[in-house]
Amino acid sequence: MVKIVSSAAPGAKRREGWRETLITLVYAILIAVGIRTFLFEPFNIPSGSMIPTLLVGDYLFVSKYSYGYSKHSFPFSLGPFSGRIFRTEPKRGDVIVFKLPTDNKTDYIKRLIGMPGDTIRMQDGRLFINGELIERERIDEFVYKDDMGLTHRPVRYTETLPGGKTHVILEEGDNRRFDNTQEFKVPAEHYFMMGDNRDNSLDSRADVGYVPEENFVGRAEFLFFSTDGSASILQVWRWPLAIRWGRLFTGIH
Repeated sequence: MVKIVSSAAPGAKRREGWRETLITLVYAILIAVGIRTFLFEPFNIPSGSMIPTLLVGDYLFVSKYSYGYSKHSFPFSLGPFSGRIFRTEPKRGDVIVFKLPTDNKTDYIKRLIGMPGDTIRMQDGRLFINGELIERERIDEFVYKDDMGLTHRPVRYTETLPGGKTHVILEEGDNRRFDNTQEFKVPAEHYFMMGDNRDNSLDSRADVGYVPEENFVGRAEFLFFSTDGSASILQVWRWPLAIRWGRLFTGIH
């Protein structure tokens, strides 16, 4: 039997080991960036504008391929082109992450209410699309606490959009800040977005304005984690009580 002896010096072995580790790390980073850019990107919910559909402390995946790709599909919005490629038309009622048009940096998440060419207005808390009153049906009272610890008791409704999409909204009353608006005419290649927590959402009725389709990042698909905030990251023993187990791996509608 011939015994094979390595002729490499210990220092050379260490350098080779570091080189292989570095290559593996580079590959892992490239794969992660590719998945984040072209397939799925995780987001968390820091505010209550989409309650009850999304709660503060929810973590979700957004599909990046749903509407095609724009420069905002890439990290830091550094895509090498303008407009959208492989474009697919979004559907009314989709929950969408987009870049705030006023700075093209801040991530917002709202529901798509108005398509290009639509007219949108609110009157006495009721939504009108193209002059038609949108049907809503009372469910019950919904109780939650805001970031300041104040308790809210809005009414929960189901709302049915043109095309049949049904979702849940909250209304604290029908004469609040954004319950009576002008009539908005949605421009071409733009969309009108609203939060499900209608009286506590800054959206296209306010400073957000119309959202260009180029600013769409992707469609919200499902929750993969959710915490009520009662346990810090170091309080491992409290995690089982802080996690909202019933919300894990649920779809977003």
